Amino acid sequence: MTAPLIVLVGPMGSGKSTVGALLAERLDVPYRDTDADIVAAQGREIADIFIEDGEEHFRALEREAVSTAVAEHEGVLALGGGAVLDAGTRELLSGLPVVYLSMDVEEAVRRVGLNTARPLLAVNPRRQWRELMEARRHLYTEVARVVVATDDRTPDEVADAVLDALELKKDV
Repeated sequence: MTAPLIVLVGPMGSGKSTVGALLAERLDVPYRDTDADIVAAQGREIADIFIEDGEEHFRALEREAVSTAVAEHEGVLALGGGAVLDAGTRELLSGLPVVYLSMDVEEAVRRVGLNTARPLLAVNPRRQWRELMEARRHLYTEVARVVVATDDRTPDEVADAVLDALELKKDV
């Protein structure tokens, strides 16, 4: 059966893309990001999909992208921050080596800032992020085999922690 070696979940700004690419490089496997898959397939940015077609349409595209990637990809896979909202996606992730990259709100604001390309944080990012995390934290925890805190760590340190937590060898 084909399955990802590592699946990264967590909120926007937690470092899924950066850490995912590092992990793939260290493990000498391909890296894939379902948000990038959606952008490539749709020919437009996620923020534009949200604005033009609405969140419900985006979530349907996301469900399909995650399902395809989990079925096809054997390397490191990063999921969009809201992918865990879907019960079918959470079920699909059960039994897989899922890592939740966690961080606190101050770290999120520092990393994401007032980035208006993040459609769910367009107004009052600090409050919006807290509300998103209250709705999602238990879902990230539910699907994760391990939780790795990213606060005050470099991407390299986070990648090391992921590899250690999953007991995977690292190329140095």
